[in-house]
Amino acid sequence: MHKLSYIIIGLVLLISCNEEEDNDVLPNNNWQPSLSSFSYLKSMNPHLDNNIYLDIKETKITGFISAAINQKDLIATYKTDAKTVIVNNIEQESGITSNDFTNILTYKLSSNDGGSISYEVDLRKFTGLPIVYIDTESQQEINSKDTYVNGTVSIDGGRLSSDFTEYKMKIRGRGNSTWNRHVKKPYQLKLDDKLEFLDLPKDKKWVFLAEVSDKTLIRNKIAYEMGYLSSLDYTPKSQYSEVFLNGVYNGTYLIAQKVEESDRRVALGDTGYLIEIDQIHRLDEGDVYFRTYNYNNQFEGAPFLFNIKEPKLKFDTPEYTYIFNLIDNFEKNLKSPNFKSPSDGYTTFIDVDSFIDYYLINEITKNTDAKEYSSIYLNVMPGEKIKMGPIWDFDLAFGNVDYAPSQYATGFWIKDNAWYARLFEDPEFVAKVKLRFSYYLENQSSMLDKIDAYAALLTYAQQENDKKWGLLGTYHWPNPVVYDTYQEEVDHLKDWYISRMNWLENAFDKL
Repeated sequence: MHKLSYIIIGLVLLISCNEEEDNDVLPNNNWQPSLSSFSYLKSMNPHLDNNIYLDIKETKITGFISAAINQKDLIATYKTDAKTVIVNNIEQESGITSNDFTNILTYKLSSNDGGSISYEVDLRKFTGLPIVYIDTESQQEINSKDTYVNGTVSIDGGRLSSDFTEYKMKIRGRGNSTWNRHVKKPYQLKLDDKLEFLDLPKDKKWVFLAEVSDKTLIRNKIAYEMGYLSSLDYTPKSQYSEVFLNGVYNGTYLIAQKVEESDRRVALGDTGYLIEIDQIHRLDEGDVYFRTYNYNNQFEGAPFLFNIKEPKLKFDTPEYTYIFNLIDNFEKNLKSPNFKSPSDGYTTFIDVDSFIDYYLINEITKNTDAKEYSSIYLNVMPGEKIKMGPIWDFDLAFGNVDYAPSQYATGFWIKDNAWYARLFEDPEFVAKVKLRFSYYLENQSSMLDKIDAYAALLTYAQQENDKKWGLLGTYHWPNPVVYDTYQEEVDHLKDWYISRMNWLENAFDKL
């Protein structure tokens, strides 16, 4: 090789080496400080039972404290290579500075050369849900659906609702199969005054749904989400909460508005009617009810029992006679040969849109009781048409039953109800149902996303609830399937819902 070539190669190698050395010594202006540990030590926080260590993943710092600990005055101890640590424009000192950790706090770290990074500290109380504390007088047990027990209630709302200062209340059991069959009991709580509760609209009565049969804890909530999409006048609002009863954890509950007449619930004023189709053995003493006489060979099955929930009436009063005649005449018209007539057929008696939305929500979910058994609500204002709704009671929906065909994603269910079976004989009604179903089909992805969102919200709550009651992996009436994990229960719910929508889409197309 020519001598000049060796010189050139040497120069190239020298320059290359120098460049590498220069790169090694260049200052790194993008260097960022970090946090390597974050804790609350009992030595710095005497009110703690023990040391609490939080997890650090990238820039998220998460952890939990017990329900009894106040988050508002905690001293954090941490390790960092930062020059300064700032929270809410205040410089921090590990093991010295106290903060309110009720909400997520941002810790901003800065280095000597100007680099910075922010960490979010998310300290959740118990499971992150609001906590409802119920204390009964002399710690009396709640063992009756008929007799209230007096006491007080308060709420630590955490990040999901407002706090609720201790207030007088009374509480009793509620439900039928849910009260009689399960150890974890549902309740009805009544405040002395109409107040906001868990940021829900003001009222006195609140129901605590135990959701034992539904291990996802989600079925009622998703059905309500469908109700919010509908044209129904009212769908109950609800909030997940942890409940402590006389100082002892009692599980995760869905606390919901009660279906009753109210300006903030079923708005019927002083003259409207709230009616429930129910069973004689489920009635309370003093309930006023009636049966119509229009069932014969054309309408299979026994006549419906109509329980007048609102207003409080006596038998054979003018108000009682009015609502009886209205529903009786509707059924007579529905049976008549000209029931399809636009001028004097069934459409003169009912609000068709409400009947269709009520039908579709209960048919999509294949709500077991809503075919003809119970919790089938309708409402009427005098001089106006009969409306269906509100929707209610979906713990035995979405296939969660082992004693009826409603277990399966295939097959019609609510369509076999005597009223709806007749309505489906009208091609115009069928056409409207099919068109409206396409709306719910368009929102299918949204409902699936909501299932995932609620499952994420309940990640830690369902764990504590299961520790308390031992639900997962065991049969609880009337489960058709039993899974060992919460995620499997949620996946089963989603798979069933998808299969149901696919079947209905095909079935409606054929009508």
